[in-house]
Amino acid sequence: MPAAAAAQADPLGPRENTPVTLAVRKSLKRTHDMFCGNAELKRPEDPAGTEIMMRIKVHDEYEAVKDVPEEASGETLQALPFLKPLAIADDATKEAKPSAITQMLTDIGVTGKSESPGLAVGPVLPLAVKKPSDPSTEIMVRPLRERPEIPKPIWHPPWKLMRVMSGHEGWVRTVAVDPTNEWFASSGNDRLIKIWDLASGTLKLSLTGHVSAVRSVAISDRHPYLFSASEDCEVKCWDLEQNMVIRNYHGHLSGVYTLVLHPTLNILATGGRDGSVRVWDMRTKTGIFVFGGHTNAVCSLASQASEPQFISGSMDRMVRLWDLAAGKCAVTLTNHKKSVRSLSIHPKEYTFVSCSSDNNKVWKCPRGAFERNIQGHDAIVNCSVIREGQQGSSQLIAGTDNGYIHYWDWNSGHKFQSYEAIPQPGSMSAENAIFDMKLDQSGSRLITAECDKTVKIYREDPNATPETHPLNWKAPKLNPLHRY
Repeated sequence: MPAAAAAQADPLGPRENTPVTLAVRKSLKRTHDMFCGNAELKRPEDPAGTEIMMRIKVHDEYEAVKDVPEEASGETLQALPFLKPLAIADDATKEAKPSAITQMLTDIGVTGKSESPGLAVGPVLPLAVKKPSDPSTEIMVRPLRERPEIPKPIWHPPWKLMRVMSGHEGWVRTVAVDPTNEWFASSGNDRLIKIWDLASGTLKLSLTGHVSAVRSVAISDRHPYLFSASEDCEVKCWDLEQNMVIRNYHGHLSGVYTLVLHPTLNILATGGRDGSVRVWDMRTKTGIFVFGGHTNAVCSLASQASEPQFISGSMDRMVRLWDLAAGKCAVTLTNHKKSVRSLSIHPKEYTFVSCSSDNNKVWKCPRGAFERNIQGHDAIVNCSVIREGQQGSSQLIAGTDNGYIHYWDWNSGHKFQSYEAIPQPGSMSAENAIFDMKLDQSGSRLITAECDKTVKIYREDPNATPETHPLNWKAPKLNPLHRY
């Protein structure tokens, strides 16, 4: 009795016990009949649907040019009222009728002045209200865009290694050349500032005083002073006549990474890990400005006599142009996607280049207008110099973190050489980064500070000719992203 009551209570009725395999087979058959049974059968065409589809296609393709006027011919041009020839008088009693343009100028007055006795001015007609233009009935003709000319690069002789000087006990971080071109200074992680003879490559002097790695040195061209910046938060001024420290510039809250001297004023600028650019009076040791704005370490500084007098590049991927008179940032350039570790100012042009691992970007002073990209390094750029052109084109030279020195033709951006520095015996193969580079005063020798504890000097190959080292260049294909 309870079983019969349960059967009556079930709305689906009594259930039969079917094996699982049979149930699965039935389910598969029903699924096949529903979805795959008519897979290859042709769908019957619907004439009404086909006609609607063709109307939609025609409307989408030809609606914009349906009401465009036909091509102008001679008869249609003659029919226009303002192109009709002047009416010729039949006899002396009749006057020639003026054209539509002459009548219009007579009505409104050609000069716009007041009435004169010799000019009969007619009534001024109100201007017709201009109807809104219909893009479907008007044709917009866009002028052709001029293609930018890509200059052909000038042949430059390749550079080769001339001399290797070892003497440092740590990474060599920075070099600076004396204005007299007789000696140069180098320093690095061993905290020593070494003075080298440029002609012979012999060590002349070692200066001690810093307690941490020296990141930048600069030599004044108006005073017998050498300036050094270190990771011990100190900026020191050395008197080269006494070979001793005579001034200390205190103020940075962390390590000082870069230092630059103003070319005409007795001031210097320093930047470091605290993200500030500090401008100092060279003589009184007082701080003139503290430029804030960077959100990460300042890795590079450049200075020139014209505006902007100081340019800074930082790990926050920004380049800032500083107004020294106003004491604030004039322009902030945010085009880079990676940190900017090197800046170089062109000696002749009013331009500068900022080097990063994504692109080397050329900017126009004084407002930092972007000009072009120089590509082809694909590595972190630690240093760069611009060599003044002797054959009508300059060279951009950059040292990277993977041990390559890249050479570009300045005007065309063509990379004509990539030289891989070879680590010295006793160094690991990875210790081949180029940390700093400077050209001597003549521009014929390139001095590099490298990770293998050496200072190397490079020069152009005097035996190279365009026949032995031909220029391998093809004009690149322009694309919309070429300029940026």
